[in-house]
Amino acid sequence: MRGLVVIMILAALAACTRIERQFLPEPVLKQPIFARFASTPGAEVDHGPWDDFLERYRTVGADAVARVNYAAVTDQDRARLARYIETLSNVDVASLDRATALAYWLNLYNAATVAVVLDHYPVASIRDIADGPLPTGPWDREVVTVAGQSLTLNDIEHRIVRPVFAEPRIHYALNCAAVGCPNLAGTAWRADGIDQRLEAAERAYVNDPRGLNIGKDGRVTASKIFAWFREDFGSSKDLIDRLVGVAEPQRAEALRRRGRIDAFAYDWALNDG
Repeated sequence: MRGLVVIMILAALAACTRIERQFLPEPVLKQPIFARFASTPGAEVDHGPWDDFLERYRTVGADAVARVNYAAVTDQDRARLARYIETLSNVDVASLDRATALAYWLNLYNAATVAVVLDHYPVASIRDIADGPLPTGPWDREVVTVAGQSLTLNDIEHRIVRPVFAEPRIHYALNCAAVGCPNLAGTAWRADGIDQRLEAAERAYVNDPRGLNIGKDGRVTASKIFAWFREDFGSSKDLIDRLVGVAEPQRAEALRRRGRIDAFAYDWALNDG
């Protein structure tokens, strides 16, 4: 009987993940201008204000989770954050080379997400910031205008970053203000060294229980990110191979022996602290 209950619970969780996935936008380009890049190193973007904000308010606890001290953010620093986002909105994105553009969009998404949380703080989860009775989150709200286009957080992630850059590691860089998410980076993303930083972010998450957890019985629980965005990570075998390739030796061997992911999980609690 107990085994049947466990099976039913796992089936319900799997169904929940499938439902969540169905509500995610397709990775379809919003406008051609967002896929244009300078052929040579183009314009530069000043991300210093974002660096300053992160230095003041981002910390990493003993649990290795990066948190934002939303309660401590001063009105002055909220205004500075708003000015930074406004400055980004005025950037000629087509004048950026590819790596600079990727860093630009990652920083814009993360800064805009923090700004949305600050506008509604205190909340227990970013999903509580909703326009209706359901915990749908703020991802379809317009947060910025770039190149004459009003953009939501979903636009930035699913209609620009995913289709334009076709880079699964962006899921380790975009932060949705949840504990279960890969850590908010401690400094702004920049073109210089961005590939190495994405690699480091991937390794950090896969080797953290939030990304990949091996139980004492050998069962494997992975982040729902790998289920939500499975087309970005490839087939089940591709995903397993990728995780094995970046996991620490003991974890990699346990995953190799198991050969599958048994369950997916995600902690939506606000990364507050």
